[in-house]
Amino acid sequence: MTQPIDPADFPDTALPGPDTPVLLRRRLNPQAGRTAPSLFRDERWDLTPGLFEGHIPTTTLNFTAVPEPFRTQVRHYVWQMINHDMPRPMRHTPGDRPALRTISVGFSKLNAFILWLATRGLTSLGQVTHDDLEAYLDAVDEMEKPVGAKGDLLLEVRRLWTYQERVPEEARLPDEAPWNGDYPFELLGASRKTGENRTPRIHPDTMEPLLLWALRFVGDFADDIIAAHRAYLALSHQGSNDRARRARHGSTAPTAPNQPHQLVPLLATYLDDLRRTGKALPGRTGADGKLEPCWPHLVRILDTSESAFRERRQRGALFRAMVTGSGIPLDDAAYLDTPVTGQVHGRPWHGRITYEQAPKLARLLRTAATITVAYLSGMRPGEVLNLERGCSAYDEATGVWTLTGRHFKGVKDSNGNKIPEGEERRDPWTVIDVVARAVDAVERLHDHRLLFPVHLDPANPIGALSSRPGEARTSREAPRDIAAFITWVNDFCRTAGLSEAIPPDPHGAIVPARFRRTLAWHIVRRPRGLVAAAIQYAHVYTQVTLGYSGTYASGFPDEHAFEEWLARLDQLAEDERLLDAGEHVSGPAADRYRHRVREGNAKFAGRVLTNPKQARDLVANPLLQIYPGRAMTCVHDAAKALCRVFTTQGSTRQTPDQDDCRPTCQNIAYTDRDIAERETRARELRFLTADVLAPSPRHQRERAELQALQSIIDTHHRGRGTR
Repeated sequence: MTQPIDPADFPDTALPGPDTPVLLRRRLNPQAGRTAPSLFRDERWDLTPGLFEGHIPTTTLNFTAVPEPFRTQVRHYVWQMINHDMPRPMRHTPGDRPALRTISVGFSKLNAFILWLATRGLTSLGQVTHDDLEAYLDAVDEMEKPVGAKGDLLLEVRRLWTYQERVPEEARLPDEAPWNGDYPFELLGASRKTGENRTPRIHPDTMEPLLLWALRFVGDFADDIIAAHRAYLALSHQGSNDRARRARHGSTAPTAPNQPHQLVPLLATYLDDLRRTGKALPGRTGADGKLEPCWPHLVRILDTSESAFRERRQRGALFRAMVTGSGIPLDDAAYLDTPVTGQVHGRPWHGRITYEQAPKLARLLRTAATITVAYLSGMRPGEVLNLERGCSAYDEATGVWTLTGRHFKGVKDSNGNKIPEGEERRDPWTVIDVVARAVDAVERLHDHRLLFPVHLDPANPIGALSSRPGEARTSREAPRDIAAFITWVNDFCRTAGLSEAIPPDPHGAIVPARFRRTLAWHIVRRPRGLVAAAIQYAHVYTQVTLGYSGTYASGFPDEHAFEEWLARLDQLAEDERLLDAGEHVSGPAADRYRHRVREGNAKFAGRVLTNPKQARDLVANPLLQIYPGRAMTCVHDAAKALCRVFTTQGSTRQTPDQDDCRPTCQNIAYTDRDIAERETRARELRFLTADVLAPSPRHQRERAELQALQSIIDTHHRGRGTR
């Protein structure tokens, strides 16, 4: 038997042999090891044992896709990439050794180059000339692909060249750097970085009902689903002869099911209990379309052998006769004995839950919690899917909820290489209470270490069908989970006659990566909008930014600043259009308002950002400090502000607290739009003050408010010369 190779005994300059492990010098996930490690000679290399993120799917490299003459050469190159640092640095490439996921993603792009070489009749990388490389550059440049995709194809060729010194001679490109060492994206006349975040936002018409239903699940339906799922799990091991399966359930039942000779008194007692309580037998629709007893469910209830009710056996026929001759009516399904207490618009949200429905509803609850946490925390999908039990905490002194967990993006060692295990986030994420409620719901739903595990059924152990060491739902499965959730909701709305269905999003499938930008958009565009159970986005932003304060590595402050930049440009354009159309502005800050609108449009209209981080600096420009509020507009000047002024940690930018707006503040301006809102309120107050039976304190308060409003309205109209 071949002994495992110790990396310390493998010379640094040695080439791998047929039995050399693929992941010789990579840290391995201790949860891996269920399958034999991949060796250099294998046609498929499994990189999964070197991955630590729980949500990453099984990751393999398939060398059968590589043209046969090049196959061994490509193996040598990829093995070196996995196990050694780059001998030569690459511009704009952090670290000196690619992450395994980077290698996996780049493999198909590398093979595109190999396939192109094969079409030119080449059989070895050593045959490639500079003319071939120039021809490949032309071929890539002519492709109908985005510039980024074309640049990535060239980048893999450049990476291949950096390993010249470590691969066999026949696998080496020409000695001089490809394309005179020019950076691939420069060759295409474009920068890799673009100013616009191309991740599409989820349309509000889709996002708001999606969040509404997610919150209903984690708030109103959770107790019912959790009780049903526990009852389901308690029954699912019953009647199984597989002792290991029963043990995985933590069963307190005997290690073997009740035998047929024990069944007569047990069945008689069960039937007597049904008669006494007025309950029906579990039923199902038979092959002939008629209602019959659900024999598998009776097996589970009685914890007996799966063959106990087989009618071909004498005892099975006897037991069936006891059931069918009992005179007890049949239910139309196998219902669980758990209550349904949650409601939608004053009516129960679900009828009695069946055995088959319980695991499906449990998966929907898990998805609802995923949506709630991912959207309202601003976390990256991988950070959400790797959260562990006990991550949620409440600080009594501050009244703040936090989530603690690991993050992976941007976590690097001193050499700039990705740390595969990630690291515990130094500052916990700060969230609102409904996020903590979602965490609590999934913690009560199952006993796994991770909040969002692959399986919710302990009888189906993690990784039983896969070598993947990760225990979390994968980034591929999450969109399918969300699609199934939306389908269930829309079917429910159609059946219940509700007008709260979730419409399709114009940009297609809802993937978790879209939640962060969507949250940033809602915070900027609808700061006081009520979303599902009176969640205010202004409050969400206060909590989210508290969790991200002092660090921009998370990327969320950039997302928010970029959305705010776009919103400010839209606002300025609309404000100037209305000024040109004759909109009147009054109030102490009216002149400043007109100046900022005109100058802001002249300076920023049509400006393109070359880096999303520029938005953080640009939104702090004084010309952009205009904040539409409740029937007023704040033209913010921190020196004149009477409200509390917020300063973002790590930034000099100051923003007003519009919930603390003072009517005598010199930063206030009133547009015709603001005055229209105030006139609406004035009409309401005139109606209220006409009520002679109203309590005196309330009457006086409303009259004072009406007088103040009318004074502002009159002053505004006098300034325009009309009444």
